[in-house]
This record gives sequence, C-alpha cells and structure tokens, in this order.
Amino acid sequence: MSNSFGKIFRLTTFGESHGVAVGGIVDGMPSGIAIDEDFIQQQLNRRRPGQSSITTPRDEKDKVSLLSGTMNGISTGTPIAFSVSNTNQHSSDYDNIADIFRPSHADYTYTEKYGIRDHRGGGRSSARETIARVVGGALATLFTQKYGIRIRAYTSSVGNVSLNKDYTELNLDNIDNNIVRCPDEETAKQMIDEITNARNNLDSIGGMITCVITGAPVGLGEPCFDKLQALLAHAMFSIGAVKGFEYGSGFAGTHLRGSVHNDIFYTDNGRVRTRTNNSGGIQGGISNGEDIYFRVAFKPTATILVEQPTINKQHEDVRTIVKGRHDPCVVPRAVPIVEAMAQMVIADAILQNRTTRA
Repeated sequence: MSNSFGKIFRLTTFGESHGVAVGGIVDGMPSGIAIDEDFIQQQLNRRRPGQSSITTPRDEKDKVSLLSGTMNGISTGTPIAFSVSNTNQHSSDYDNIADIFRPSHADYTYTEKYGIRDHRGGGRSSARETIARVVGGALATLFTQKYGIRIRAYTSSVGNVSLNKDYTELNLDNIDNNIVRCPDEETAKQMIDEITNARNNLDSIGGMITCVITGAPVGLGEPCFDKLQALLAHAMFSIGAVKGFEYGSGFAGTHLRGSVHNDIFYTDNGRVRTRTNNSGGIQGGISNGEDIYFRVAFKPTATILVEQPTINKQHEDVRTIVKGRHDPCVVPRAVPIVEAMAQMVIADAILQNRTTRA
C-alpha cells in the first residue's frame, strides 16, 4: 500500500478527512535537530482551511501534537509520530452522494479498486490528507536549513491571470503578504478577482505554482531511475489536483536551439557556475549547485456547487449537486504543500548522498 514517501527520510501518513484524526510518522530524521513546534504549526496554519475569503470556510485549527521522537525539543533519531484532530466535520453534507459518483472525483475509481469508499469528503482522496505532508515537510525544513537550503513556492498563475516575471525579478519574501500567495501585489489582486468571480458563479478555477530551491549542494540525485527531477515530479504528482510538472526551461525549451539552450560553464572564485540556468539546477539527474526551479499545474477544483449529470453505483444516469464547503481554487493553500514535498525530497536526497562518497 502506497502510504509512505521517501527512502531514508520517510513519511507514512494515515487518516481520512471525516475520521477522528489525520497524522503520520516520520522515520529517518537525524538526531540532534532542534524541533521548533511553533514553526511546524505556522506551516500548518498556511495550509489550514478558513484562512481567507477565497478558501473553504471549514474552520479547522489543525493543531499538531507530536507524540514521539523528540525530547527536550531535540530529535532523538527515532520515529516522530504526530496527529491532528478533525474537529469541524459536516459529514451529513455528503449523505446525498453516498451512492453517486461525482464528476472528476475519485469516487468511481476508489469504489472499483476497493469495493468500498468513504463518501464523507472523499476519505483518503481528500486534500485533508496533505496535513501530514506539511508536518513532514516542516520537519524536513528543520534539517535542510542546517545546509543553508531554502525552498519557497508561490502562485504564478490563476486561470488567465499569469505572473509574467522570472523568479529572479521578484522579492520572494512577499509571498505571504496577500491571500493568494503571489509575490507581485498587482498580479495578486487580479488573481483574487479571478477566484472571486469563479466562486460567485458557483464554479472553480485552476492555476500554477512555481517553486524555487536555493542553496542546494552539488550532487543530489541518484541516476538512473531516481534522478532529482524525477523525484520532484513524483512528489508533486502525488498531490491531488496536480496535472502537470516542468522544471528549468520546461516545455518552452523545446522551441530553442541547443546553441541557445546550453548552459555555459565558468568559474567564479573557484566555484563552478553556469551563465544561464535552462537546466533548472539539475544536469544528468544530479543537482549542479545552481537554483532548482520548477512549476506545478493544478486543475480547477472538481467540486462545484451547480447541478451536474453523472451516474450512481447502479450505473444509472442521475443528476447531482454537491453540498459542503470547498475551495474555489486549491492553488493558494497548495503553496505550502508544494514546499513541503520539495523539502522532503531534498532531505531524503541529502541523506542518500551521504552514502555515495567517502
């Protein structure tokens, strides 16, 4: 069962959206790392529902409890278990869809695979499962920051509104200065209007998140099947609603000639650098010391509050309208999730890299 992520730094998650709690176990966290519980909670607060006018009004405080693996605020090297209680479920909102397959949801595939599904909010397919990922990512951050690594993600498009600036032109310290998590204030306003318009029309909208990793050392990534970009892509595609991933020049690079696309090497005070970074900080599947950057595409939220045709368990044509509290756009709350998954990939790669060279 695929409920675990990572090889050495390994997160296993448990729980459903309308169960008692969600949580997880992080194994492989080195001992002696200062565990800042306030920082972990801060990251959860960035993901939590009910944080702004453009997110679901479900009011969950998402208070994390660390159950093991720490002593006097320091990691012990043993598994760190944690849980977050579910306290604001409205399970009755889903009674009308107990036997109905909602369009573009996991209802049908879960039913066919397992013969049973938790219709209350989607169970394991719910975005609430990502709570454990954010905690795991926060713990990974406490480890990777010892290496001077920093990972920041931001909203770079919503619907037809795009932030047409390279990340190097932006002040990424401004990411959390607005509710859509876009570091450009004027573009953020347009994005908020786009989401608000979708919500007012009982609809939803998608978008894109850009993530930037700075300070990563040379040598992360394991050829041939665990190339660093492959690990990042795996991490991002494991997030619900993700429909696309590209790193470096991505698909735009296909329009260039090699003479333009090649990243030319030079030395800067003894450090090997590249004059451009179309490779996105990764060459041959291994980090080269330049910034690693990638983009993740998210589809429109599948739950919309208008009546739609579908089928039921008996494969009969029916019409349904979904009740409940849902995000009109998942992108703003997905920003810390993208960061968390990237943090765990980098933490795991660092630990794996310790075994490759004496």
